[in-house]
Amino acid sequence: MKYIGAHVSAAGGPDQAVHRAVEIDANAFALFTKNQRQWQGKPLTSEAIAAFKAACREHGFGSAQILPHDSYLINLGHPESEGLEKSRAAFLDEMQRCEQLGLSLLNFHPGSFLRKISERDCLLRIAESVNLALEKTAGVTAVIENTAGQGTNLGWHFDHLATIIEHVEDKRRVGVCIDTCHAFAAGYELRSAKAAQAMLDELDRVVGIEYLRGMHLNDAKSDFGSRVDRHHGLGKGNIGLEAFTALMQDARTDDIPLILETVEPENWPEEIRWLRAQASEAAPAR
Repeated sequence: MKYIGAHVSAAGGPDQAVHRAVEIDANAFALFTKNQRQWQGKPLTSEAIAAFKAACREHGFGSAQILPHDSYLINLGHPESEGLEKSRAAFLDEMQRCEQLGLSLLNFHPGSFLRKISERDCLLRIAESVNLALEKTAGVTAVIENTAGQGTNLGWHFDHLATIIEHVEDKRRVGVCIDTCHAFAAGYELRSAKAAQAMLDELDRVVGIEYLRGMHLNDAKSDFGSRVDRHHGLGKGNIGLEAFTALMQDARTDDIPLILETVEPENWPEEIRWLRAQASEAAPAR
């Protein structure tokens, strides 16, 4: 089953994200459970939690179809103790909010070394940060998103993801989300069906395909290998449509949230229909 959707707004309460996903004919969605540009958010009320769970039940969304994203401010590999502790506290809060909402995934950007510690030390700090959050929560998987590698951001190379996972103690509760724009900007070729399949092969070789818990399907305004994060609409950027057809027809992307973060939300219904059509035209298994 292909779970296809977009990152929708939760303005007005998390239940509104469910309704917005339904409006674009999605059977998956992403959301922020608090303002993504603030360190602290208002606690979730019992009414908001109940409304979200009721909306999910009404429209048939299980937790495996929902990929919440944490705050952009969090840096789980921060080189300085004050920033690290602030990030860890905020990440734990994000995990606990997912617990409250009955969600089983939390997508996060791994972190940045800020040219103050080594890349490896930063990756180990990220893993330690994840371990601390997992110890204090239950039922929520920490899902590491690959990055474009802009600035000092880590996670742009699959080896980075593998190193973090290697040092997370509970392997059952860690996974990865692959953003196609980020992968392309980081130097993973995607401009053909063969290249898209090879990217998944490489992910399997380096990380393990069993850790793939979601994808962000975005074309790229940025150039190949540029390490610049600039999303574009499907077929309008430098990746092109062939890769997305291949990804939709690959069984390795079954049963995980496939989330659009393309730049024109008004086009999401059309993009979802197109992606769904690609999946339905998949060649029979050999």
